[in-house]
Amino acid sequence: MLPKIYSLLLTLLLTIPLIAQQKVTYNLSFPNAVHHEAEISVTFAGISSDTLEVLMPRSSPGRYALHEFAKNVYSVKATDSQGQALKIWKTTPHQWNVTGHKGAATITYTLFGDHADGTYTGIDETHAHLNMPATLMHAIAFDKAPAQVTFNIPQNSNWKVATQLKHEQGNTYSAPNFQYLMDSPTELSNYDLAEWTIQENGKTKTIQVTLHHTGTKEQFNEYVQKTQKIVAEQRAVFGELPDFDFGRYTFIGCYMPQTNGDGMEHRNSTIVTSSQPLAKAMTGQLNTVSHEFFHAWNVERIRPKSLEPFNFQEANMSEALWLAEGFTSYYGDLTMPRSGIISIKDFADGLTGDLNYVLLSPGRQYHSLVEMSKQAPFVDAARSVDAVNRHNTFISYYTYGSMLGLSLDMTLRQSYSKTLDDYMQALWRKYGRPEKPYILTDLQETLAEVSGDKAWAAKVFSNYVNGSELPDFAPLLAQAGLEFRKAKPGVATLGINGMEFTKNGAVISYGTAVTSPAYKAGLDRADIIVSLDNRKISSEKDLKKVMDKHKPGDTIPVTYTSRGTTHNATITLGEAPALEVALYENIGKELTPAMQQFRNKWLGSQVKQ
Repeated sequence: MLPKIYSLLLTLLLTIPLIAQQKVTYNLSFPNAVHHEAEISVTFAGISSDTLEVLMPRSSPGRYALHEFAKNVYSVKATDSQGQALKIWKTTPHQWNVTGHKGAATITYTLFGDHADGTYTGIDETHAHLNMPATLMHAIAFDKAPAQVTFNIPQNSNWKVATQLKHEQGNTYSAPNFQYLMDSPTELSNYDLAEWTIQENGKTKTIQVTLHHTGTKEQFNEYVQKTQKIVAEQRAVFGELPDFDFGRYTFIGCYMPQTNGDGMEHRNSTIVTSSQPLAKAMTGQLNTVSHEFFHAWNVERIRPKSLEPFNFQEANMSEALWLAEGFTSYYGDLTMPRSGIISIKDFADGLTGDLNYVLLSPGRQYHSLVEMSKQAPFVDAARSVDAVNRHNTFISYYTYGSMLGLSLDMTLRQSYSKTLDDYMQALWRKYGRPEKPYILTDLQETLAEVSGDKAWAAKVFSNYVNGSELPDFAPLLAQAGLEFRKAKPGVATLGINGMEFTKNGAVISYGTAVTSPAYKAGLDRADIIVSLDNRKISSEKDLKKVMDKHKPGDTIPVTYTSRGTTHNATITLGEAPALEVALYENIGKELTPAMQQFRNKWLGSQVKQ
């Protein structure tokens, strides 16, 4: 008998070749693309267990809810290396087991996909738009094994492959492991291509723009030129581009009529989709490009520990999406005036909408910013059929976090001669470049280091991040010559966001906010306002005549029906809460040189000439 130490070494040596031989090979074909189907095979070589467990993912990177991609998989079969049928059976809605394989098995299946966006797959005669978790089965035992993917291009299609996967030869690509494979969306289409290189730190970094669209070559060139400006401005925030794994970052765009609007970040690429053509929606599409590219630093590399590793079989929850998504939203918007794509006025109008949403929504009565982040599995592309009360209890961590970013940027500039750019650079140096996942206390400590004020950083996290407070934005914005004020002072309101007018009355389209006069009077979604102040309400004109006679604080009678029953009540009118951000020079106020300088440093280009 061998001594125990030698026995262990022998076991290890026998195991190493087995692990090295593990390989996953995918083959995708599209013979029935017109009916949105793909034929897919996956071969697992080097199986070490009697039973191979094969799964379809249930979630996707950048999304946090469950999507149950297995619902679009059918005609599943298994064969061994000789092509002989193997026993395969379904053990859960998303798992199949295979036995009798003798170390290798090939699974074949048909996939249906007709929803092209950042989460799902869309296949038709013009393209195959593939989000990998919605497309490819996998085996947990092979999650660390390299994978090879071959795309069989339909004849006479002129399709090309756009992906962050490593190119091997022809239409064959590879991924070092399962996590990278799942993070690598791919567009097969006859797209337009442009690329440029950036020399940095002794390395050549290539940026590609691939765009499947219906626009002109001139529109595509304009889109590329503006994307170059976005890349330059965001590079200036951090001082460098990330080291892309294969020296390349690819924008994978699909702006086709059958496509759903979306944007989804990935490690070395992003998917951006829209049903609108470039001629109609380029500015908004570029704003999505701006948001998603910022993710190349923030969330793909400056990454919360709570998302490590991403679990493809469960919903994924993080307490830090206010920074991962919220600060990215702030910079996605901020990059637009910095790059000259939109005006300062357009940027201010965007702030108006965001501040109204965050400050006037009642959600902060229910959840802190951290808790809003944890709601992501219920709200981020999640689907449900029952009514929810989120108009009262939830504020998107995208917008909420963006407005926290705004407040920190303004405060750092005002009180500490620093900027949010400095903060993001510090996070990049500490957690992004070394790819060391962070926790919330790391973010607080870094804010203290950048500002030099430990007490203020603690207050920010206690009151704003773990709490529900926000600072007074008016004096912060005034530094840049922006007036933050009431938009409709003295105007009376019911506090109802939408109504459909019929001959029977005004139907309330959405749930009423707990802070609104309508809610306090007992009115809710689907109720019908029959009369107000003893006047029948059957048109918007009828409503306006009533409201024009009254001021905030007036109490008037209301008759309404709710679920078939008629009610009489009184409603105390409120003041229209709408807020606005206005440029000093547009409202007759003096824009001082100091304000102009502040504005230029904040909203002007950061690229060093």
